Amino acid sequence: MLAGCIILSGIAALVSCTGKTSEENSTMSNADSTMSAKMQYGGFESQEKWGEHLVFIAGCNDCHTPKKMGPNGPEDDMSLMLSGHPAQLPAPAFDQKEAAKKGLVITQTFTAWMGPWGTTYAANLTSDSTGIGMWKEEQFIKALKEKKWMGLENTRPLMPPMSMMPATKMSDDELKAIFAYLRTTPPIKNVQPTAVLLPPPSEGAK
Repeated sequence: MLAGCIILSGIAALVSCTGKTSEENSTMSNADSTMSAKMQYGGFESQEKWGEHLVFIAGCNDCHTPKKMGPNGPEDDMSLMLSGHPAQLPAPAFDQKEAAKKGLVITQTFTAWMGPWGTTYAANLTSDSTGIGMWKEEQFIKALKEKKWMGLENTRPLMPPMSMMPATKMSDDELKAIFAYLRTTPPIKNVQPTAVLLPPPSEGAK
């Protein structure tokens, strides 16, 4: 009888112990998965969240989000977040020769830029088909790493101000995270005007 009690007690203890260990293992496994993801994605729980962080600290909104007038001056219009230069907004007139001569750089709401190179417009980075909705990841990386317009071969180089940005210093993983986040942004249909480029200034032009 005593031996039977000992055996039953042992089984009960084993079942209890096994159940607790299984639950603990599940919790530890989830914690390990979360920790692994955070280590993989710059301390964030997902690639998209890391990309969102990088977009904001890199100042992508500065040029790619149209501005509206706020109580303290121009501020990002987040209803048009990352949609680029508004298609219906014409570029202001300016003297291109004077700009080239003096090296002037002029901007309109930070989405259109004019200078000795001509006139360029901030691109639509939203997930819409008029943005990067049809882009491939490798195309996005090529555009920023090699400063190629639309990330395509045999296309013009990116022009200021984008050509001046330090995106070439970003790792492929960082650029992949940014692209993953941009693919989750609300789609905004907006087609930018075509850039108007000037020939490079002559050597020693006055």
